[in-house]
Amino acid sequence: MSMTVIRSVDPRSPAHRAGVRVGETLTHINGHQIVDVLDYKFYSYDPRLELTLKATDGSVRTLRVRKSEGEDLGLEFETYLMDRARSCANNCIFCFVDQMPPGMRKSLYFKDDDARLSFLMGNYLTLTNLSQREVQRIIDLRISPINVSVHTTDPVLRCEMLKNKRAGESIETMRRFAQNHITMNCQIVSCPGINDGPALDRTLKELAEMYPAVNSISVVPVGVTRFREGLYPLTPYDREGAARVLDQVEAFAARHLEEKGTRLVWCSDEFYLLAGRDLPPEDYFEEFTQLDNGVGMLRLLTEEFRRALDLMEPEEMAGAAPFSIATGVSAGPFLTRLVDMAREKCDTIKGTVYPIVNRFFGETITVAGLVTGGDLIDQLRGKQLGERLLIPANMLRSGERVFLDDVSLDDVERELGVPVIPVAQDGYELLDAVCGIQTGPAAFGGQTLPEDEWYRYNR
Repeated sequence: MSMTVIRSVDPRSPAHRAGVRVGETLTHINGHQIVDVLDYKFYSYDPRLELTLKATDGSVRTLRVRKSEGEDLGLEFETYLMDRARSCANNCIFCFVDQMPPGMRKSLYFKDDDARLSFLMGNYLTLTNLSQREVQRIIDLRISPINVSVHTTDPVLRCEMLKNKRAGESIETMRRFAQNHITMNCQIVSCPGINDGPALDRTLKELAEMYPAVNSISVVPVGVTRFREGLYPLTPYDREGAARVLDQVEAFAARHLEEKGTRLVWCSDEFYLLAGRDLPPEDYFEEFTQLDNGVGMLRLLTEEFRRALDLMEPEEMAGAAPFSIATGVSAGPFLTRLVDMAREKCDTIKGTVYPIVNRFFGETITVAGLVTGGDLIDQLRGKQLGERLLIPANMLRSGERVFLDDVSLDDVERELGVPVIPVAQDGYELLDAVCGIQTGPAAFGGQTLPEDEWYRYNR
């Protein structure tokens, strides 16, 4: 059945006023065939539309719709994409999905590599799935920005790393996008001895040649779990290796800043933590374009928290009940310093930070977003947790109360005997949570890895 079949029509929406019916198939808008959500969003933007609709009996009719420019028609379809999500055609040597244990929920084993999800949701794609028709559609519809997992611009090395004989062709696709002013944010998963060193120099140079279409580049260290039996032999970065990558990237960024006015490339916070170095100041990260890849996340959190403290009066903090914070190992020291800052302003603040060692995936995984409910229970049972436990909400599946290991938030609360409060990746909301003020869910203290797309960090 076509996935452009209309499953619901929002009441009082433009489509509802025009008489669109549930069960009809949307085939064209203003004469343009509607294949998926990108066609739908692009062609339905205008204020005057002609919809071609096909009924279940095969009859076809047209409706005219008037609405505000950019206003949504108010239609819902079988799937958000109006199509099936495209799975990854690669077998990357560093793929995080391949390093997961058996028995987890099915959606966590699905590897997407879909340009539509890159544009709509910010997912990263390798471009190996794109046909020439789809490349041209991105150019024609001005679909921008898109997020690209590059890893290397050396075509031979890229084929080896992605285990896809077409992987090298994607670099020419990027150049074609650049020539047509399609904005790209790029990610490099850096693997020791494979795509760092001279290979990274080449990659940065060739991506910089596509500036300003290449808008930003993040370099993140490969994540290595304990579930790698039968996979390509990879080792995580040690202190010296991380320092070499930092020196290499920062030197390139400094030259680009002098020549073009932007650093263009940044290492993720994790590289600084691995190297034992302080994070750069806030202005180093410019617009924080690569925040979702952990670039400047802890610095921004710290500065937001500091500014929130400046606005908070000590008497507003005095009544805060004792609390605890659980986070990943890498963010533990930062969260401890923030609690100390709060205590300096109000000496009645009582809070303890517990860095959780990742026993589920392996101790080399230190980001908060991959901490599981089982590890929380095992490592916090019997500890002094105060009257509430704060956690990064990116430990949970987006919009739900479930951790990656399918342990629920209710399970953790029951086992630990305290309310567990997810807190946003925002210094202001973190201070509110510390002071016992109600906050909204999102994430803090680690990688922002929404819903089941958390594994794109290592795609």
